[in-house]
Amino acid sequence: MNKMNKKVIAVITAIMLLATCLTGCGGGGDKAADPARISFASGGTSGTYYPIAGAISTLWTDKVEGLTVDVQSTGASAENLNLINKGEAEVALVQNDVMYYAYTATESFAGVDKNESFLTLGTVYPEVVQLVVAGDAGIETLADLKGKAVSIGDVGSGVESNAKQILAAAGIGLDEITVRNLGFGESANGIKDKTLDAAFVTAGTPTTAVTELAATNDIKVLSLDQAVIDQLCADYGYYTEFVIPADVYGTDADAKTVAVKATIVVKADLSEGLVYNMTKALFENLDVVAESHAKGKELSLKGAVDGVSVPLHPGAAKYYAEQGLDVE
Repeated sequence: MNKMNKKVIAVITAIMLLATCLTGCGGGGDKAADPARISFASGGTSGTYYPIAGAISTLWTDKVEGLTVDVQSTGASAENLNLINKGEAEVALVQNDVMYYAYTATESFAGVDKNESFLTLGTVYPEVVQLVVAGDAGIETLADLKGKAVSIGDVGSGVESNAKQILAAAGIGLDEITVRNLGFGESANGIKDKTLDAAFVTAGTPTTAVTELAATNDIKVLSLDQAVIDQLCADYGYYTEFVIPADVYGTDADAKTVAVKATIVVKADLSEGLVYNMTKALFENLDVVAESHAKGKELSLKGAVDGVSVPLHPGAAKYYAEQGLDVE
């Protein structure tokens, strides 16, 4: 009987030790399960993602207890999602169209496994598809791109997807232009040194690289044909029509185009508690982000759940529900 009691006690003790270990070592506690230092994948230093991500990273480091956030420069949307999938980043800024492709393994992600390693924290501002052309390139319409050297963005980037969809809607094949796969800064330099006639840029306006280019060079921001805009909006649910006012870059006329939504995504396995605190800190300190960059003024709690193309993280959903937003 004593031996039996000893065995029972030993089993109970082992169970208690296991439970303690799971709770203390990350199996059941939010704080223990989450990293104390996380990486925020952004974009190129000449774009909008990098400064916005930098401002938000600083805010989270200051406002979320026990958390340090480092911002890293990347090739933007597609690379950022791959970094999260590989465990090399925990947070990222991405286009809502590209994240949908990755999550569903469609378009530029067709033929690969679905990437379900991330969930949405919230959408932040419109990302405008801008077709920037050299003033002396003789380009007045999309059709004039034929025979020209055109940057369609980094390989696998959201810009590349947007550019290919626009060209296809306009009936222009990639074999009818000289394709260059360049980032924002490289594209601006190409137009500046006349090795490039035009470049697609998808980013919040004003975009640093375009602003700097316009300060020293004669450029145009080309309007898309209305038929192309209508087709894009009909074929792809994430596009909306958008107008870039002439005074944004000091050009001669407004430019009609389309936009998607910049979105903050997080690793799906971050705890509900951490993501709740990150979401709360962001939307209760929007003035800090607004002071850091012009696009920061466009962030709003009301708009955070607009254009969500991949499910919300439970922590973000909890915060939005508390604020009376529809998260169903």
